[in-house]
Amino acid sequence: MKNIYETSPFATFFPAEKAQACRAKQILSFRVNAPIQRPTQRLYIVGSVEALGCWDVEKALPLTIESYPYWTIALDMKSLGDEFEYKFIVKESGNVWWEEGYNRRYFLCGEQGSEHIDAHFRGQFGWKGAGVAIPVFSLRSNQSQGIGDFVDLKKMGDWAVATGQKIIQILPINDTTMTRTWKDSYPYSSISIFALNPMYLSIVELGAKGEEIEKVNALEFVDYDAVSAIKWDFIRKEFARSGKRTLKTKAFAAFFEANKDWLKDYAAFCYLRDKYQTAYFEMWGREKKYSKKLVEKLTSESFEDYSKVALYYWVQFQLDRQLKDSVAYCRSLGVVLKGDIPIGISRDSVEAWSDARLFNMNCQAGAPPDDFSADGQNWGFPTYNWEVMAQDGYAWWKRRFEKMADYFDLYRIDHILGFFRIWEIPMDSVVGLLGYFNPAMPFSYDELAQRGMPMNRDRYLLPQIHHNYLHEYFGEEDWTPYLDYKDNGYYSLKPDYDTQRKIREALDGVNEKAMRALYGLTGEVLFIEDPRKPGHFHPRIAAQQTKSYEWLSDWEKERFNELYNDFFYRRHNDFWGALAMEKLPALVDATNMMCCGEDLGMVPDCVGPVMQNLGILSLEVQRMPKDPTIEFGYTNRYPYACVCTTGSHDTSTIRGWWKEDRATSQKYYNEILWKQGIAPEELGGELCATIVNNHLCSPAILTILPLQDWISMDERLRKADIDSERINIPAIPNHYWRYRMHLSLEQLLEEGELNATIKSKIEASGR
Repeated sequence: MKNIYETSPFATFFPAEKAQACRAKQILSFRVNAPIQRPTQRLYIVGSVEALGCWDVEKALPLTIESYPYWTIALDMKSLGDEFEYKFIVKESGNVWWEEGYNRRYFLCGEQGSEHIDAHFRGQFGWKGAGVAIPVFSLRSNQSQGIGDFVDLKKMGDWAVATGQKIIQILPINDTTMTRTWKDSYPYSSISIFALNPMYLSIVELGAKGEEIEKVNALEFVDYDAVSAIKWDFIRKEFARSGKRTLKTKAFAAFFEANKDWLKDYAAFCYLRDKYQTAYFEMWGREKKYSKKLVEKLTSESFEDYSKVALYYWVQFQLDRQLKDSVAYCRSLGVVLKGDIPIGISRDSVEAWSDARLFNMNCQAGAPPDDFSADGQNWGFPTYNWEVMAQDGYAWWKRRFEKMADYFDLYRIDHILGFFRIWEIPMDSVVGLLGYFNPAMPFSYDELAQRGMPMNRDRYLLPQIHHNYLHEYFGEEDWTPYLDYKDNGYYSLKPDYDTQRKIREALDGVNEKAMRALYGLTGEVLFIEDPRKPGHFHPRIAAQQTKSYEWLSDWEKERFNELYNDFFYRRHNDFWGALAMEKLPALVDATNMMCCGEDLGMVPDCVGPVMQNLGILSLEVQRMPKDPTIEFGYTNRYPYACVCTTGSHDTSTIRGWWKEDRATSQKYYNEILWKQGIAPEELGGELCATIVNNHLCSPAILTILPLQDWISMDERLRKADIDSERINIPAIPNHYWRYRMHLSLEQLLEEGELNATIKSKIEASGR
């Protein structure tokens, strides 16, 4: 198991110290594992002999931090004698904490010579920290340009210090430029796993100014189209003015040398995207086929359009410089950044163009139905060809993690379940309900027969559409344009509407009600045939909610439920756990960053043990407990190795959640907050503070809360429009990611009352 305390954040929180040399000939040295909580706390040794203070804590000897959590001291054995008792203590501002248990004893055995002792501090000193979650695009400062940028992270670091926080958690920051419109606002669909997003470049830091910048910076939300136009107009002009000089500097040469393996492919891709006015490389004519020869031609200084290619070198150099500068500044304050690695890659990306063999381009990745979306999620990404990736020891993934380590000390693996199995969706589907797990062990004809439910292809694989329940889908809408009558009241979908993709192409924007009804009818099946193993079948997820299931006999329902529960909750546990252990150890060990996994949704039992074994922190969200038998998680029962939070970018804020379902908030009010009577309609500042405090006081090593929930405690400052604080709605596939802080970072830094409240709560919780 990877030691959490040996990961890179602690080099910032507890920098190593130079130990005092001991000139004695015979040395007794100690190395103590003591994960104390704050840099202001120090470890000491005190004991029964004069050299150790004769138990006087004022005379105790300080140990030096070697590399967190290890402390060392070297002592002259002659001054200690042949036998003594001792203990380790922690001191801070006059307070003393003695380690638990009996006195330690030392006896000299045999001839006197140098000796080394390894020890663990006996007690409850497990480091815990607090942090804030905020996307870069949501940051707002007086110097922003209508969207947050990398330079703004410095002021967020200042605010973290003012409130006693150690971590700033952000969303993915890779380049998403496909259309240069608001559709590029989705941070989990990037065109490169390495390149940074030009939208996060501070053009003000490069000298830009003007009324247009002030105008977009005053807007409540991000106007992605307007900001993109302003930034790219300046970028092109500044590159024309100073780009050639910059590209000749030693700093750029070092950057290019360190990044050329991906940078040349990326710049060539961007040039072709601009040339053909689309990132969909299948539309690039002869240049749709990637080759090193093509890239070398486009990135050669002799290429006639070289300046259009070199523009992207310059942009990435400036982004890298600004981000590293902000990271260094935050680290100097004792604050670190936590990044986010998306589980998927866009099918219109550099990687899909340059190395398609690593991906299954003939299907889509997503997630089965969960608390985020009742229909499941279809992300549209290709799935990974793990067999090919394994051939070189997952080098593609290692490079990805190593690049993250240039900027981050912690990272979140988005949808870590994808390393166990992915929810794969056919290309002709739009919503996620007709997906299946890959890899998986689907049922064969023989196994289904042996288990009492022989496959009836017409009944179980084809949509069961009957007149008696068509009105539940269509209401008063006419269904005859879309369905063919068969017999006995049954219908089939007409060929023009027999897949969800055909339905969307025909009805999107024309008849939304009919489109949703037909989507539902395509899902009236009980099994899905495996596309890679014909004659093998997956139970359809959430099939018990279909009319097709409802019309089974009681005996058939019983057989189906047995198959369904075995398939989704038991059959694959060892299989998926073993697959994850083939991939994750090498990736986690590729860097020294602290690793956190987003393990929400339909979580197999094997996930927890694998994450624990590898030292990967789990994610705990109170309204989405891991235990299916309870409605809310208990923050005081969380494991230590987890990130505790009130919500994520995919959920509403705590104030928004409170208003979503009165029955749920009433139950939470009575059973979790221990309040009597009727719950208030809106969540007041005092109750918000209680919820925040409960999360801070959890055993979790990290409590990281969305900025909106930190501010919710102060009724003077929090935003009046609760819904406008939400970042994403997963049930809406084309959601516009445009939330911005309503207070500037400068204003937030001046709010002494709120900042003092947050700091006192964090300190009181031992973080």
